[in-house]
Amino acid sequence: MHERSHALEIINLHKSFTTPAVNDLSLTINVGEFYALLGPNGAGKTTTLRMVAGLLQPDAGEIRVCGIDAQRHPVDAKRLLAWVPDEPMVYDKLTPLEYLEFVAGLWDMDRDLARYKADELMTQLGLEDHVHQRCQGFSKGMRQKVALAGALIHEPQLIILDEPLTGLDAGSSRRVKSVLTDLVAGGVTVIMTTHILEVAERMAARIGVIARGELIAEGTLDELRQTSGRSDTNLEEIFLNLVDDGIARVATDGIAA
Repeated sequence: MHERSHALEIINLHKSFTTPAVNDLSLTINVGEFYALLGPNGAGKTTTLRMVAGLLQPDAGEIRVCGIDAQRHPVDAKRLLAWVPDEPMVYDKLTPLEYLEFVAGLWDMDRDLARYKADELMTQLGLEDHVHQRCQGFSKGMRQKVALAGALIHEPQLIILDEPLTGLDAGSSRRVKSVLTDLVAGGVTVIMTTHILEVAERMAARIGVIARGELIAEGTLDELRQTSGRSDTNLEEIFLNLVDDGIARVATDGIAA
């Protein structure tokens, strides 16, 4: 029986390219939690999420998706999650409806259920007026919404979003945030990276901050305020202070080692 209280467990995860990108990273995210993973450029956020999604192999460590060992049982783990990168790829020659039908077919979904879910997602994301237009003429924001619909059509339990609001106008951003909020209310887990810290401050139940591949702080906004010693400030100020302190500590630890 799989452990259902945890949607994701990362244990002592390592990944290096020319230098370490993820360094002994461990974190646990609960079922039905909205979790924001924050860090400066090059901190290891996307590398971590790509390993969780099965797109990169870790050098060491464990990843468990809803209790499933993602390295031993990658197909089973992938059935439970969805991954939307910051530069989504959709097929230009397909319409949104054709794209969703194609993705549903990859998951071997019932045709009637797939069409119902496609219609529902296109309405929720404001794509209903573009159902029969080819994606090749879409803006980045439109493509982002089509990719998100494709990621959600098989009703994943863990959704991984890398900068999901990039390129969206205010109305589209509001729609996407509403969809994500409803999913979390229904027990789905969302992990998001974003440089829009106001979004993380408003939406995330817990926030993890990484620098140079290491988790330097984690908790609710109030807990991060206590960690930073700044109880009356916003997430941006907390984040900047934590990152500065964390980079200095990581660098010092590296010299000491």
